[in-house]
Amino acid sequence: MAASSVALVWYLVIAGPQGGMVVLPSTFDTREQCTSAVAEYQKQPTPAGWSVQCVPSASPFADEGESE
Repeated sequence: MAASSVALVWYLVIAGPQGGMVVLPSTFDTREQCTSAVAEYQKQPTPAGWSVQCVPSASPFADEGESE
């Protein structure tokens, strides 16, 4: 039975004080994996004004059940 829901991929996004954003190249399958990565990142000293957050995005590779 195929799931019709869209798979979400979580990206780690770092926002700078001037409004710039950096999306890290690594993605996470679940929000839990992403939030634990944020927790790890926040153990490091970060420059003032910078924030880290998890941003969900629909994966274009979501239909795993289909083969060519």
